[in-house]
Amino acid sequence: MTALAWIAVGSLVVWGWLLLGQGFFWRTDQRLPHRVPGSDPWPDVAVVVPARDESEVLPQTLPTLLTQEYPGRARVILVDDGSTDGTSELARELAVRYGGLPLSVVHAGEPEPGWTGKLWALRHGMAVARPDGPEYLLLTDADIAHAPDSLRALVEAARTGGWDLVSQMARLRVVSGWERLIVPAFVYFFGQLYPFRRVNRPGARTAAAAGGCVLLRRAAAERAGVPESIRQAVIDDVSLARAVKRSGGRIWLGLADRVDSVRPYPRLADLWQMVARSAYAQLAYSPLLLAGTVVVLALVYLVPPIAVCTALLTSDPVVGWAGGLAWAVMAGTYLPTLRYYRQSVLFAPLLPFTGLLYLLMTVDSAVQHHRGRGAAWKGRTYARPTPAPEQR
Repeated sequence: MTALAWIAVGSLVVWGWLLLGQGFFWRTDQRLPHRVPGSDPWPDVAVVVPARDESEVLPQTLPTLLTQEYPGRARVILVDDGSTDGTSELARELAVRYGGLPLSVVHAGEPEPGWTGKLWALRHGMAVARPDGPEYLLLTDADIAHAPDSLRALVEAARTGGWDLVSQMARLRVVSGWERLIVPAFVYFFGQLYPFRRVNRPGARTAAAAGGCVLLRRAAAERAGVPESIRQAVIDDVSLARAVKRSGGRIWLGLADRVDSVRPYPRLADLWQMVARSAYAQLAYSPLLLAGTVVVLALVYLVPPIAVCTALLTSDPVVGWAGGLAWAVMAGTYLPTLRYYRQSVLFAPLLPFTGLLYLLMTVDSAVQHHRGRGAAWKGRTYARPTPAPEQR
């Protein structure tokens, strides 16, 4: 056997393990269960929305929170994180127009040293909510639109399942060609890294959340010391889930059916920035982990199509069969995610190209970090935290 044949067989073996041994990450059946509420009174909830220059999306999202059909007492706290586009004024106008849940608009001010902007805003919003003593906090991003019964369903699930943290990965926008190519793969890769079934298994070490929609029991937050304990985290949702789970809390993560992100990423550059701003942080800013990630991504996503193309030129049966089967397994595991996003199955065989883009984004994330630009978002740049709380 040639060297390429051994590499192609190795890729096939890895895909066999991913198919059966990585928590069935490719399945999309982890959805918020429909629960029947008990006779207890509905708990109080504070909805905390960090917002920085969100006037473009706020008219599509804030009304969906204000008009929640929740039987208990709830309020919305929008934390203006240094906006310069009239976010606060627009939020107040929307509250007058739509009514519904009471809205408080507060200003967090510039983050203190050692804090990321979002976590600083969440800290401020949670402090505002604390005197009311809500049992739950719904932490949701300003670009997330909720179905009218979203809060009710989250609370029902949390109380019935006994979960301290319930998170739904919002269905991201897929309209432009680049969004259709890259966004479903983002969710697929996230699930590959953090299999939802393992996250939801009591006693498992895997922990993750989707920061756009997190229902958090206030007592669990206090027990875990959040957000103070994760104040430097760039990947704040995963860090939050880890902190809650380490402190003895139970967590659940699934795909959303009626919670949607409306933020557009029409160009490749927009999606590139979204991924690159946190990819190197996910690797703990380690050149060794970066090198290993590049090798693994190449073996898993690039070797199969290269092997198939090579076999067509050289008539090497081992290379052809191993590469072809690996490519087929790859495409097959991607199909459930494509169906979830209502996209054509023709995107499935294109996953190697998308994987190459993610590989390049990850490398670019490291390059930007070493140039001193770090993770950048809306005018703020975060250097490597010292120490990084999510890596303790």
